[in-house]
Amino acid sequence: LNELDHLLQELNATQFNITDEILAQFPSSKKDERDKIKEKALSSSSAKPSATSATMELDKLMASLSDFRVQSTPTSPVSPVVTESQQPAVPSSHQPAVPQQLSNVPSQQPTSGGSLDSMLGLLQSDLSRQGVQTSSKGNCSACQKPVVGQVVTALGKVWHPEHFVCTHCQEEIGSRNFFERDGQPFCEKDYHNLFSPRCHYCNGPILDKVVTALDKTWHPDHFFCAQCGAFFGPEGFHEKDGKAFCRKDYFDMFAPKCGGCTRAILENYISALNSLWHPECFVCRECFTPFINGSFFDHDGQPYCEAHYHERRGSLCSGCQKPITGRCITAMGKKFHPEHFVCAFCLKQLNKGTFKEQNDKPYCHGCFVKLFS
Repeated sequence: LNELDHLLQELNATQFNITDEILAQFPSSKKDERDKIKEKALSSSSAKPSATSATMELDKLMASLSDFRVQSTPTSPVSPVVTESQQPAVPSSHQPAVPQQLSNVPSQQPTSGGSLDSMLGLLQSDLSRQGVQTSSKGNCSACQKPVVGQVVTALGKVWHPEHFVCTHCQEEIGSRNFFERDGQPFCEKDYHNLFSPRCHYCNGPILDKVVTALDKTWHPDHFFCAQCGAFFGPEGFHEKDGKAFCRKDYFDMFAPKCGGCTRAILENYISALNSLWHPECFVCRECFTPFINGSFFDHDGQPYCEAHYHERRGSLCSGCQKPITGRCITAMGKKFHPEHFVCAFCLKQLNKGTFKEQNDKPYCHGCFVKLFS
C-alpha cells in the first residue's frame, strides 16, 4: 500500500507536467479546464487511498484525460505567412533570374490530439514499468468511457463497478446476486417483485419452490385445506368453487350423506326410500337385521323387516305374533288371526264373536262361569 501511495504521488506529478504541456498549446481560454484538472488531482492525492480506492482514482484520472482529449480540439484560425523568395547564389547564365511569387502557407500547428495520445501512451508505459496495469479493458457499457482499474464483466459487457446498477432501483449491485431480463441487470429484490409469479394466498413473490394448482401459483406453505388448514398428503386434494379441500372435509361438506348414519358416502352405496345408504347401514331400523334378497318394508321413510313393520303398524297377531295379511279380528285393543282368537282356558275358537274378558284374556261363556262365578 505504501508503494501504491508513492506511485500515485509520482502519477500526480507526472499528470501536472503532462497537463501543463498540453494546455500550453491552447489559448488562455482553456485555463479553467487546467485548473479543474489540477484541483481534481490535488483532491485525489489529499487522502491516503486504499488499494481499491487507488484503482478507482486511476480510473477517474484516465477518464478525465480522455474527456479532455475529446473536448480540447483547437479552433484557432490559420494565419497566412508571407515568405520571400531566395535568390540563388550563382544565377545561371542561360536562364534569367525570375522572382518567386508570394504564397500563403498555413502554419503547422502541433496536433493536440496526437500529442495527447503520445503523452498518454508515455504515461501508460511509465506506469506499466512500475507495475501498475493501465491498459483499457474496454469501454463501460453505461458511460462509454474506458475501464482501466477495477472492472465488472457481466452480460457479455464490461462496466465500471459504480455503473453496474439495478435497472429498476439504480442501486449498485456490487458482489450481490443479480438477474437478467431483456439484457438488463436487476437486483434480486426488484427482479422478484417485478417478474416472479405471485402466491394466490399472500400475493407475495414466489422466490423458490412453487405449487401450481387450480390455474394459480402458491407458496408450498400456503397451499392447504380451505376448511381445516391441513396440508395435503399423498391423496391430494378436492376442488369445490375454486377452493382446495382435503378428502375428509370435502366429503363431509359436499358428499351425499347416508340415510342411516348421516355420515358422508365415499364409495359404494344403496339408493332406497329417496335416500342413499351405506350398505352396512341399510338394515331394519328396529332389529338391525340385513334384509334378505333386498326385501324390506317402508314405514315413515325408514326400512323395517316384516315383523317389525307390522309391529309398528299394529298388524301382528296377538296370538301367534305373526303378521296378519288376510282376515283379522280386532278385540281387546288387539288384532288376531281368526283361528288364533280362542278361549284362554279351553282353547276353543271364539268364532261367534261373543266372549268374556278377564285379566286381558278372552274366555268362552262356559269357562268364564266355571272359573269366575
